[in-house]
Formats: sequence, C-alpha cells, structure tokens
Amino acid sequence: MIKDDMHRLIDSMPSEATWEDLMREIYVRETIERGLADSKAGRTKDVKEIRAKYGLPE
Repeated sequence: MIKDDMHRLIDSMPSEATWEDLMREIYVRETIERGLADSKAGRTKDVKEIRAKYGLPE
C-alpha cells in the first residue's frame, strides 16, 4: 500500500519536479500522518499549555 501511495505522489508532481521537491512532499506527508496518529492516540497538548511553556500570550 505504501508503494502505491508513493507512486501516486510521484505521478501527481509536475514533470520539472526535483529530488528536493520530492523529499519535501515526503516529509510533509510523513509529518501529517504522524500528527494524525498522535491525535488519534491522545498524544496532544492544549494550545494554552504550549503558549505558557514558551511564555507566549494567549
């Protein structure tokens, strides 16, 4: 299944795409999938908690 997804990703890119473009697309997709898995597993934090940690205004 992953191989099919990789083929679809490559096929959806413009013909002038570079290796760097491909790597960026892979990174973005992997990051999104990891974030969705964390969310499903309840491994998230409230925005207020993060803002407080870094001293940012709410």
